[in-house]
Amino acid sequence: MNIVEVLTRVIFVGIGATVVMDVWLTMLRYMGVQTLNFAFIGRWTGHLFRGRFAHRSIGQAQAISGEVTWGWLTHYAVGIAFAGLLVAVQGAAWIQSPSILPAVAIGFSTVVIPLFVMQPAMGLGFAASRTPAPLKSCLRSMANHTVFGLGLYLSAVVIEWISR
Repeated sequence: MNIVEVLTRVIFVGIGATVVMDVWLTMLRYMGVQTLNFAFIGRWTGHLFRGRFAHRSIGQAQAISGEVTWGWLTHYAVGIAFAGLLVAVQGAAWIQSPSILPAVAIGFSTVVIPLFVMQPAMGLGFAASRTPAPLKSCLRSMANHTVFGLGLYLSAVVIEWISR
């Protein structure tokens, strides 16, 4: 498998895993569970391009034109980057013969980014410490990223099956 094929699969695995996570988040919302606000992710991303990393409260920060779109684009770009991380750690052979444990382990480990980078930068504190229920928020983030890891595996399996 050449580099173009590997990169193409990484992109599709990242998109597929992010779709799996989005289905999960939609089910949670349907059950009344508060989930990600992609407008706030887009707002944070928009302010990054303007040189501002941290906010006291992203909800009170100045709105960014197209922030919902930016939020979704960021969400999918990060999903693709995390799929790339999995292949970088496991090697390109993983993408042809995916196994579940590395995918779930990488998916779960990516929870470090929201807990220790994004949440503090958005004014929510480290590990959601400034939210009304920090432990609940952390557990929800861990579950979401574990589902993403399952999505990495499922997407790779489907893509490998289709490519035969």
